[in-house]
Amino acid sequence: MTEIVEEKLKLLPESPGVYIMKDAQGNVIYVGKAVVLKNRVRQYFQRNKGHTPKVRAMVARIADFETIMTSSEVEALILECNLIKKHRPKYNISLKDDKSYPYVKVTLQEEYPRVFMTRKIGKDGSRYFGPYTNVTAVHESLKLLRRLFPLRSCKQMGERPCLEYHIKRCLAPCTGKVDKDEYRDMIRAICLFLEGRTENVEKELESRMRAAAEEFRFELAARLRDQLAAVRKVAEKQNIVTGSGDQDAVGMARSELGACVQIFFIRDGKMTGREHFLLRGSEEETDEALLAAFLQQYYHQAVFVPREVLLPFGLEESGLIEDWLTERKGARVQVFVPQRGTKRDLVKMAAGNAGKYLSDEAAKLQKANEQTLGAVEELGRYLGLGNLPNRMECFDISHIQGSETVASMVVFEGGLPKKSDYRRFKIRSAEGKPDDFKSMREVTERRYGKLTKEELPDLIVIDGGRGQLSSALEIIRGAGHTDVPVVGLAKQFELIFVEGSPDPVELPRHSQALYLIQRIRDEAHRFAITYHRNLRGKRNLVSVLDHIVGIGEKRRKALWSHFGSIGKIKAASVEELASVPGMSRPAAEAVYQFFLAREELRGGK
Repeated sequence: MTEIVEEKLKLLPESPGVYIMKDAQGNVIYVGKAVVLKNRVRQYFQRNKGHTPKVRAMVARIADFETIMTSSEVEALILECNLIKKHRPKYNISLKDDKSYPYVKVTLQEEYPRVFMTRKIGKDGSRYFGPYTNVTAVHESLKLLRRLFPLRSCKQMGERPCLEYHIKRCLAPCTGKVDKDEYRDMIRAICLFLEGRTENVEKELESRMRAAAEEFRFELAARLRDQLAAVRKVAEKQNIVTGSGDQDAVGMARSELGACVQIFFIRDGKMTGREHFLLRGSEEETDEALLAAFLQQYYHQAVFVPREVLLPFGLEESGLIEDWLTERKGARVQVFVPQRGTKRDLVKMAAGNAGKYLSDEAAKLQKANEQTLGAVEELGRYLGLGNLPNRMECFDISHIQGSETVASMVVFEGGLPKKSDYRRFKIRSAEGKPDDFKSMREVTERRYGKLTKEELPDLIVIDGGRGQLSSALEIIRGAGHTDVPVVGLAKQFELIFVEGSPDPVELPRHSQALYLIQRIRDEAHRFAITYHRNLRGKRNLVSVLDHIVGIGEKRRKALWSHFGSIGKIKAASVEELASVPGMSRPAAEAVYQFFLAREELRGGK
């Protein structure tokens, strides 16, 4: 305990508030709340208190702390949530990656609002729905909304209708083709839909449809009829579970992977969706501490608070949380443990789904381990290697009849690609004539000619048969690297040629070792082909631009660097071409006229 801490412990107030623990570097490592700051903070520094290993480790790092007094426990709870979200302390329980949870945003402050996904909430007059944990589900929901309602999707409205209008995906508010009130009615229906209140949406759409028909606005009535049919189809998939009301049913499960909380969203008595959340720093915490921390952090950032929050077990702080949520909602909120009936079944179902998620993740982890480290171990056994081939480097040659010959080197570590270590080589020795053996000697010389023993991989894989393997061995062994194993992979049947063995190794079908070798070979091939195509594209571009008067080597490179492809150069205007560094107006006009003339000749044919 530092002198600063000792002095501050004597001055602690007897009031509710928040305490902030810091390490020697001034980093916030823990934030907590207390009914009485003096009693709670002193407990951390008392010996024989029976602290968990996590708390002991935290206390050992505390070099200083601060306290903030509040007028009530609810204020302390709100402040604690804000500080945890701001500092993300190491020793606090926190929602995993909670900074990146997506929301659906409705820009109500705009004249013609838009609906889209965002990851930031701002006080800008917009309405937000979320947070969600499944980004794909958010995109699917937005796609569904755009099918149901012809919303504006552009960030800035133009002066004439775009393609979205012509394919009936937008009402073209940019040209005044839709009444403002009609558009606002559609936005109101969308908000009800996002709340899960499909019955209200149906009633409103049906009412508007009948009114439009009575006013002989048959085009609008038909559009509303189609929207109503689509909403009813979606509503059919929702089951009535509690009769009425808004509830969040919370379930929790734990495993070796950590803790998972699942929430079922019940709106107007219908289950409208669910989300799961993983909790970080849960290993040594009690179930009650985890659930309390989750409720505080989740509802701190949630944009909707229901009338009832159903819990799987009681909490000492449930009354405090209830008061806080009531203050947030502006109406009475109940937080309780249902003892029987449908609500109890919902909580059990949520807990069961949380447990299933953890078991599914464990199965995925096991499968991933089998495909990576398990496959590496299996490959090492089949090849009879003394050491585990943790790092593997694989080479492939690519060319077309000897032109633009390139080589690729891909790296796998622990059974996974390590793209930062990939390398590509432009072969000089075999340019103009196909010679894979000479190309392999060049690339292995450039890679291993000057490496030390410590820098070598655990296994070198040559994509090719005995010839390519012999060429590589000639260079690698000649450089003094006698211990590193080198194998050749045949183009067909995935036979593996091993140095000093007349018979190739045939890996068993459906073995993870075979799948790993195939992934390495395919990745090396893909990387080589991509590089080869890039070089070929640059060569073709140069040959085309060579025919344009006033375009030399510098201007060719400038055009390629600026536009990146021949197609973009063709599509560029004279002004865009002239804006490229090194280009003049006459040179730009020459390029533009050259491609224009080529297109006219093709059209004439």
